[in-house]
Amino acid sequence: MTTDPPHVERLSPQFPAIVIVRGNSASGKTTAAREARHRYGRGCALLEQDYLRRTILREHDSTHIQPVAPAFITATARTALDLGYHVILEGILHTERYATVLLQLIDSHPGPVAVFYLDVSFDETARRHLNRTEPIPVTPDEMRRWYAHRDLLGGPGETVIGETSTFEQTVTTILHASGLTAVTPQTPCPRRCRRCAHESDQAAATTAAGR
Repeated sequence: MTTDPPHVERLSPQFPAIVIVRGNSASGKTTAAREARHRYGRGCALLEQDYLRRTILREHDSTHIQPVAPAFITATARTALDLGYHVILEGILHTERYATVLLQLIDSHPGPVAVFYLDVSFDETARRHLNRTEPIPVTPDEMRRWYAHRDLLGGPGETVIGETSTFEQTVTTILHASGLTAVTPQTPCPRRCRRCAHESDQAAATTAAGR
C-alpha cells in the first residue's frame, strides 16, 4: 500500500506538520482529508484546492492562462504554518502546475512533512463518481481528460495508498504516518464551545439512533 515511509519528525509547537493529500478526481482524497482533520481537532487547517481556486479566486483550470492558484495556495499554507497550525492540503494538484511550488513549500518548511498519493485507477474513479450522492456534472470523457496516471510528486518518502485501501485505512494511514496522532490539538474539541458541544451531541444522538 505504501512506498518508502514518509519523513516525519516528532511534532512540536514550534514545528507544525504539513500533510499533502493528492489524487485524481473521485479518488477519495477530499473525504479522507476532511475526516483526518476532523479526527485531529482544532489547530489543524484544511486547505482544499478546489475551494481556493474555484471559489475564492474563480480561476479556470486552463492552459491558456498563467495560473495564480499554485502560488496562492502555497502562500496560504505557509501563513497557516507560520501561525502554528498543522496544515492538511488536498487536491488533484497536478505536478505539471504544482510540483515546483509544492516542493519549494516542502523544502522551506523546517517541520515534519508527509505526502500521500491516492493511486486509484480511472475505471474505479469513474465508478465512484457515478455512486456519489451529488455527482459532479461531468462526462466520462471529461474525467478521462483530467485523469493523470500515477502523478507522483517525487519527493522523499511519498506514501502511495492504493484503491484497495478502505476509507478507514486511508484516514488512519494519513493520521499515523504524518505523526498527527502523536500530538494534542491546540483546543480540546469538540466540547470547548457551545456550538461544538451541540454538534457533538447531535452526532452522538444520530449514531445511537442508527444502532
